[in-house]
Amino acid sequence: MSTVSDDEPVAVTQDFTGRRWLFPSALIHELDQDARASGRRPRRTARDWAVDLSCFLLAVVIGLVASRSLPDERDLPHSLAVLDQTLGALSCVAVWLRRRWPVGLAVAMIPVGLLSDTSGGAAMVALFTLAVHRPFRYVAWIGGAQLALIPLFFWLRPDPDLPYAGVVAFTALITVSITGWGMFVRSKRMLMLSLRDRAHRAETEARLRAEQAQRLAREAIAREMHDVLAHRLTLLSVHAGALEFRPDAPREEIVRAAGVIRESAHEALQDLREIIGVLRAGESDDAAGGRPQPTLAALDALVAESREAGMKVSLDHRVADPAAVPASVGRTAYRIAQEALTNARKHAPGTEVTVRLTGTPGDGLTVTVANPAPPSRVPPVPGSGQGLIGLSERATLTGGHLDHGTTPDGGFEVRAWLPWGEP
Repeated sequence: MSTVSDDEPVAVTQDFTGRRWLFPSALIHELDQDARASGRRPRRTARDWAVDLSCFLLAVVIGLVASRSLPDERDLPHSLAVLDQTLGALSCVAVWLRRRWPVGLAVAMIPVGLLSDTSGGAAMVALFTLAVHRPFRYVAWIGGAQLALIPLFFWLRPDPDLPYAGVVAFTALITVSITGWGMFVRSKRMLMLSLRDRAHRAETEARLRAEQAQRLAREAIAREMHDVLAHRLTLLSVHAGALEFRPDAPREEIVRAAGVIRESAHEALQDLREIIGVLRAGESDDAAGGRPQPTLAALDALVAESREAGMKVSLDHRVADPAAVPASVGRTAYRIAQEALTNARKHAPGTEVTVRLTGTPGDGLTVTVANPAPPSRVPPVPGSGQGLIGLSERATLTGGHLDHGTTPDGGFEVRAWLPWGEP
């Protein structure tokens, strides 16, 4: 079975726009959205004029051939012969109206064809036009009526040279062939229209995919920036605040705080380079030339770093083999703990934060970070809640889920479950 590539509909449309004179006006009207929106009738193209002239000449030739056999018909009154030729001439002229009124012309040719033998060519042209421009239900009714009247016509006006059964069968075969030809032409046009629609759908889908990719890239950048830099910047804020409020602190503490600020700034810059490198390389794990992304094994260092910043953090690590945790799951668990510690540092300073990890292969990995209520009211921090939204998205992307909220004692808890399949 042959297939149509996505480039073919575009090629069809481009070929249509470059060679309009080769296409039927009805097809151009369907392909041209502006013309369909305006509602104006399509103008005949050079091809239409050539086809209409050919149909007219064909109807005239068939009418002339039929008129030469009129004197051979026995018992044909002169008045009926004159009426036959008059109707045949009018039918040939009416062929020029076939594009405007295909159904009306085909219906009118049913009684005319029963009275006039010279209008047979025009009747065939009208039936062909009907099959090209209208759905099958019109062709079935009108074509069926013409087929039903063929035996009656030759019974009333028998052919002088051919037997009755032969001429009826031959005329019926010609009628069916012309109808089938017209339906074939219509199917080709419908195929071209479907290719046009497919091209439009492909363009729309490509645009939507590009917009979605851009949105996902922006979300990835925002999520990584928030998760990585928020932790570093809160460390900078804590130690800078200590220097601001304790200018008389011992020299050793000032040196240690300045060292932490310098190290945190360096780490923040390095993390920013890693994020940009990962996004540019389009890789999920390691960026070329950058440090490995943190996993569950780096959680101890994260807790130690938070303790050095003055936080009270207790780590309850009940995962027997952290190295067996998949890298994506471990990285997500690390980011959840990192963001939860950052939030506790901002919203509940001075409280003791508990980080608990449990899990086994097959049961999943559970990360819980909880802190009690702060001893005093903390002013609200602008933009709060965005980090938790990003963590929920991270957990969902790995196939897990994340819940957060206040505890009965007024504290706050973040609890996440991440899948950890059997090895």
